[in-house]
Amino acid sequence: MKQIYCSLLFLLSIVVNAQIPDSTWFRSNYTKQEQYITMRDGTRLFTSIYLPNDKSEKHPILISRTPYSCAPYGEKAYRPFYSNHYKEYLKEGYIMVVQDVRGRWMSEGVFEDVRPYKTGKKGKTDYDEASDTFDTIDWLVKNLPNNNQKVGVFGISYPGFYSTMAALSNHPALKAVSPQAPVTDWFLGDDFHHNGAFMEMDAFNFYLRRGFGFPHPKPTSVGPKGFSVPTKDSYEFFLRSGPLPNLTRFAGDSVRFWNDMMQHPNYDDWWQARNVRNFVGAISPNIATLVVGGTFDAEDCFGAWTTYQAIEKKAKNNNRIIMGPWFHGQWAGRGSDGSSLGNVQFGSPTSEYYAQKFEVPFFNYHLKGKGNVDNIKEATVFFTGENNWKQFEQWPPAASAEQSMYMQPQGGLSFKQPSVANAHSEYVSDPAKPVPYAEGIKAARTREYMTDDQRFASTRPDVLTFQTEILSEDLTLAGPLVADLMVSMTGTDADFIVKLIDVFPDDFQYSPTDTYIVNGYEMLIRGEVFRGRFRNSFEKPEPFVPNQVTQVKYTLPDVAHTFKKGHRVMVQVQSTWFPLVDRNPQKYVDIYHAKPSDFQKSTIQIHHNPTAASKIILPVIK
Repeated sequence: MKQIYCSLLFLLSIVVNAQIPDSTWFRSNYTKQEQYITMRDGTRLFTSIYLPNDKSEKHPILISRTPYSCAPYGEKAYRPFYSNHYKEYLKEGYIMVVQDVRGRWMSEGVFEDVRPYKTGKKGKTDYDEASDTFDTIDWLVKNLPNNNQKVGVFGISYPGFYSTMAALSNHPALKAVSPQAPVTDWFLGDDFHHNGAFMEMDAFNFYLRRGFGFPHPKPTSVGPKGFSVPTKDSYEFFLRSGPLPNLTRFAGDSVRFWNDMMQHPNYDDWWQARNVRNFVGAISPNIATLVVGGTFDAEDCFGAWTTYQAIEKKAKNNNRIIMGPWFHGQWAGRGSDGSSLGNVQFGSPTSEYYAQKFEVPFFNYHLKGKGNVDNIKEATVFFTGENNWKQFEQWPPAASAEQSMYMQPQGGLSFKQPSVANAHSEYVSDPAKPVPYAEGIKAARTREYMTDDQRFASTRPDVLTFQTEILSEDLTLAGPLVADLMVSMTGTDADFIVKLIDVFPDDFQYSPTDTYIVNGYEMLIRGEVFRGRFRNSFEKPEPFVPNQVTQVKYTLPDVAHTFKKGHRVMVQVQSTWFPLVDRNPQKYVDIYHAKPSDFQKSTIQIHHNPTAASKIILPVIK
């Protein structure tokens, strides 16, 4: 009996292992096809199609459109869908499709960054990313054998933008779309700019140094070479480079989008046409959307929150949001199971949970009619601090209410309004010695800075720190933060960075084997920059009047965090965050064309008195 039992176990293990897709399984069960699909204007887009060999049923189609290449090229070279949770789609028999977007890699045509959506398209030459998606879907459902006429689209980051655009195509076969960390607005909050401040390091490294922005004059399977810089110390490189015109020289005349940005320093019509939120009201009620993002995504946290909010407000479809404690794309297994980020631990493999409970069931239900989506509520959000998933019927939750926490003299922070007349704190902001965004020497922007220990910044004389007494009970936040500063300065312009921080107890530890000392850790929960000139309008900037008290009020991306009993709440205020954000000359000039002589020190005061009370407005759940 024991031998029979062991034999059965052995045979069962063979069967189970045979169902786990790997490279060999993929090649045995799928056939790759490369196809040029012709768009309405005659341009052909290169498309890799992976067809299941199983002919016993009809299969749904799942598409990702990308500017980053649908490689590997060649019908014998297979994309490793089996390396993350996408293997579940292989097991389910999905037809997997990846397409190079117009003008990128092996596709024909001219590429345009965040190509604006066109309303009222009429002729064959009237195209955009939505129409390219429509034409692609139309060809696929009409030409691929054994497809069930149901299509889904998903993608992360830039492919997230193309996913949102896909939802605007309204092809009748399109049933489900998941924009994940979608590029949404490159002036107000994603990638290139945050609240009008130029995200210098990411923009330069992505667009110029790695070569993304250099043109593809004809289809190619060979990527850009990029170039190296003299030092791996990014702080030193960008400081040594000086004003932005010196970086623009790397672009030359050929990098169109970079040069266009330098000519559009304000939120004008050019930028607003590239804000996809303006158009999501056109999404059909028949298309379900699942917006996904990370609360610690350094690139497109803004995009996830605001895409969901815009669809919720303007469209009439089934729209849901999932937000986990992730860096950019971490939910798709990009080197982590989502159980931690940097030194901060989340207590469970959140990425695996997401895939099993939400994404795969979402597409299975809408594209295969399999299972249900009862577990996918309106908003499913992971709360750090307490390390729990929570679900809500709306976001922000109905139980969330604004409460103001006021900055006080001597670095205090409390829910009580300040009472000391004429009180203020001040610092000297020097563009020649900007505050680093992270501690130590960094070759490139780290993803971990979003939860990094801020004790290094607390020691800087040009960083103001305010903190509460030790909390006597938990404090849970759910929703957007609002920084409401009363400031004055000796210059005519300034940036303001406000950071919300969780200060751990002095005896805190995750385990006795912690490799990093987390006693008294100052965990960044949310930090965001605001370019002061835009305090009244992103379209029409204004200089500050020197030494005049002025309000600077702005919204930071949403948070989902519980400050535990025994912790403290901290707020830091500073005016440089380098080289994450370019340096403001602190003189009202065109920063994109500034000269070295424009940069100047400025004494900046943050007022916290009864008539000018600086505060941070928290979304508190009682």
